[in-house]
Amino acid sequence: MCGIIGYIGNKQAKNIILQGLKKLEYRGYDSAGIAVMDEKKITVLKCKGKIAHLEELLKHRKAPIRTHVGLGHTRWATHGAPSKKNAHPHNDCSGNITVVHNGIIENSADLKKSLKENGCHFKSETDTEVIAHLISRFYKGDFKAAFIKALQKLKGSYALGIISIYEPDKIFVARNDSSLIIGVGEGENLISSDIPAILGHTRQIISLRDKQIAAITRNTIDVFNFQGCRVIPKIENISYDIDTASKGNFKHFMLKEIFEQPQILSGLVTRYVSSSGNIKFDHLKIDKKFFKELSNITIIACGTAYHAGLIGKYAIESLVRIPVTVDFSSEFRYRTPVIKAKTLIITISQSGETADTLAAVREAKKNRVKVLTICNTQGSSLTRESDTTIYTHAGLEIGVASTKAYTAQLMVLYLVALYLGNMKGVISKNNLQKFIAELKNIPLAQKKVLTDYKNIEKLAMKFLHFGAFLYLGRNNNFPTALEGALKLKEISYIPAEGYAAGEMKHGPIALIDEYRGVICIVNQSPVYNKIISNVQEVLARGGKVIAIATAGDFQIQNYVKEIIFIPEIDNIFSPLLTIVPLQVFAYCVAALKGYDMDMPRNLAKSVTVE
Repeated sequence: MCGIIGYIGNKQAKNIILQGLKKLEYRGYDSAGIAVMDEKKITVLKCKGKIAHLEELLKHRKAPIRTHVGLGHTRWATHGAPSKKNAHPHNDCSGNITVVHNGIIENSADLKKSLKENGCHFKSETDTEVIAHLISRFYKGDFKAAFIKALQKLKGSYALGIISIYEPDKIFVARNDSSLIIGVGEGENLISSDIPAILGHTRQIISLRDKQIAAITRNTIDVFNFQGCRVIPKIENISYDIDTASKGNFKHFMLKEIFEQPQILSGLVTRYVSSSGNIKFDHLKIDKKFFKELSNITIIACGTAYHAGLIGKYAIESLVRIPVTVDFSSEFRYRTPVIKAKTLIITISQSGETADTLAAVREAKKNRVKVLTICNTQGSSLTRESDTTIYTHAGLEIGVASTKAYTAQLMVLYLVALYLGNMKGVISKNNLQKFIAELKNIPLAQKKVLTDYKNIEKLAMKFLHFGAFLYLGRNNNFPTALEGALKLKEISYIPAEGYAAGEMKHGPIALIDEYRGVICIVNQSPVYNKIISNVQEVLARGGKVIAIATAGDFQIQNYVKEIIFIPEIDNIFSPLLTIVPLQVFAYCVAALKGYDMDMPRNLAKSVTVE
């Protein structure tokens, strides 16, 4: 959940590290630090708070730092409160070994106790500091050997970057269940927890695998397994457009990413629909016979991806007529799930590094089931551990609150539903063509919704004073209500709850009064009259309503004045439209409150801890 950046080469490391840390701010953090090899000693500077504070420390340092080797880190607190002493990097007692770390060392308490008994003095409350002390304890003249011996004592997840005066011209790294990449340059190499930090320096990367280490100089990269045996790494080319890592003319990444959605969805239809009008998932590494005989599906995901999975359930059950269950990744592995034969597991993750989802996949695969992953990040852990992957091709999503990755996941789920329905003979050729034509219209319809930005902003201003919100939806837009509420509370910190509108009378109706904003998704659908009744129930109790309705709906105007209209679309695909005004509304509320929605407090983009 934190950010790692490291540099070794011919340039000034300090500036590259600071730039890299800024590119990783979106991952969420509470403190920052830098360590550089400065005249055969390691200089560490760190602080609580933002990277800007770290820059000030560097500016006011009396002796300038001129170095070609260094590490940087942004921390998201797990062990120990946010503070200067708990910020990374961390040293051993001598200050000769310096470590940055993402992840959690689960046996750190036992290791710390043992190390203290052997004379080690700890300066922080973190689990990370034990790593530096362990390596120091095992060092007998061979740093790589000491590093491997220390790793063999660790339990948990970690991505590590290490510099040492014993090997002043090297950066050592290791990975286990936490993302780490090596940027391959000319006369320079970099390490990072994520791609944005190295864009602009190289487009070639090595994605370190679990239980691998690397020794990196400015000209060489040597990769080994935890037994010390050399491994030949695979060098991949980064396909991301560097422009996706900049805001362009937008004030925030989140707003830019909201407006990118039509283009992304259009690209997905072009990529996965053939000129003859068939779904082309030719790259899938699961035999077509398996799909034809498929009897049930389990979708596993977290957060926003979980909401996408819920909509996927409605779509697949409606179009394919097979049962679908949707599970939180964090619950799946602990509830002794019953997985039947001919089951497909679908996992959904933007980063492909979500710890809970990875753990759930490993649990599922004990039952020898097939796993299909829907993911945005090439070469990620989840894609490597799954049987096959469908990429969402949403580009880099910098904003912590997911927008374009979410609708890209939805589009892929709809295409999967059509693919399976056609494969199993449930969807006729004519109906398949009709559905694909509808999906092709979605990008233009989203653009029309986005042209209503100013009206949505006015509604946000009008409803800004409400201390809580209730989001109501029915059928396949019940998950949209959940996602809309999540967006609002993620970035504006206003309590918001999504609810199935038909369940309102079983409790939430007690919350309705003139002090609560209520957002109702009232698009044209088979349950339209039901949701209209729910709107009237809210109004009867003084609730202030914003309606998301279909253009040309005059009935809703008899009840509600505050309406955001969306173009008419087949109801089954409506979640691709109804979510857009809710994203914009959440953004506008947060902006009007003066919050930084790209980096909301306490949240991280890639959740790599359980």
